[in-house]
Amino acid sequence: MRTTDYLASNMKALVLSSSGLTVDQWPQPPMRDGHARVRIITAGLNHRDQWIREGKYAGITLPVVLGSDACGTVLEAPSSTSYVGTRVIIDPTLVWGDNAKAQGPDFSVLGMPSQGALAEEVVVPVANLYHAPDHLTDDQAAALPMAGVTAYRALFMQGGCSKDSTVLITGIGGGVALTAFVMALAVGARVFVTSTSDEKIAKAIAMGAAGGVNMENDTWAKDLATQARTIDLVVDSLGGSPFNDLLSIVRPGGRIVSYGATLGVVEKFSMHRIFWKQIHIVGSTMGTAADFGDMMEFVKLHKLIPIVDSVVSLEETPSALERLQRGEQFGKIVVRVA
Repeated sequence: MRTTDYLASNMKALVLSSSGLTVDQWPQPPMRDGHARVRIITAGLNHRDQWIREGKYAGITLPVVLGSDACGTVLEAPSSTSYVGTRVIIDPTLVWGDNAKAQGPDFSVLGMPSQGALAEEVVVPVANLYHAPDHLTDDQAAALPMAGVTAYRALFMQGGCSKDSTVLITGIGGGVALTAFVMALAVGARVFVTSTSDEKIAKAIAMGAAGGVNMENDTWAKDLATQARTIDLVVDSLGGSPFNDLLSIVRPGGRIVSYGATLGVVEKFSMHRIFWKQIHIVGSTMGTAADFGDMMEFVKLHKLIPIVDSVVSLEETPSALERLQRGEQFGKIVVRVA
């Protein structure tokens, strides 16, 4: 099929407009130089999608098609025909910037402002394509991109995790937290987890966690200190009031990597613990193209499998996002598009 044949057609997509989130017709995206057209098979949901839906991102322009994670088949790629017909994963970072240490002012992610993956087709730079690992199903492959690169950078690039590390991962059950969990286990680290669900903690222990605590218990920080004795690295997505407890839990000279703030600001921040214990606090957001490529090689080497909570249809996505918002999932929620 010629590129021009696409331009007069519409496709099915999950469209966020001023009237809400609905499955509707959307113009098929035109090809661009250096880009590829990908037929979406499966797409992964992220908190980012729900937060955009709630209007919590700056510069939202409606209508828009959300979705940053995808597994699909390449329909056309004029500048790199070797991808045509193959199954790929898309690196969702469209623009990082020139500084590998932090994203630049033009940092951009697939799915707002650009058209996202919750549609039958998407056009993305060829440089963002990676062959999907053979050991992953379509559902598992769609669960990998954003969670994978975020977890990999936070855990290894920013956190320095190794086989000798004792690691605490907060909020187990979320996609990034679980991906960081399986990655840490893969290198032989000793891993502890937190949650507000005893069921999720039990699942993590069954998967190899050395222990875990329920943060709804007032004594959770003391209980964790008793279990772990020492924590070298904390990978945190919560922020909020528990962050001060993390400062007391991590060992002197230890490291806390923050990639989210689900619980909001840290009130009465315990500044004295930072300098007295010489704690390293490091921020982390997604990752560079090099990080993504290294993550993909890591997944292939260790045959890692992302944890999929459930698979839903495009029409079921609004209710699935509400499940994500309530924190009921254990792993990634995947949308079957094709």
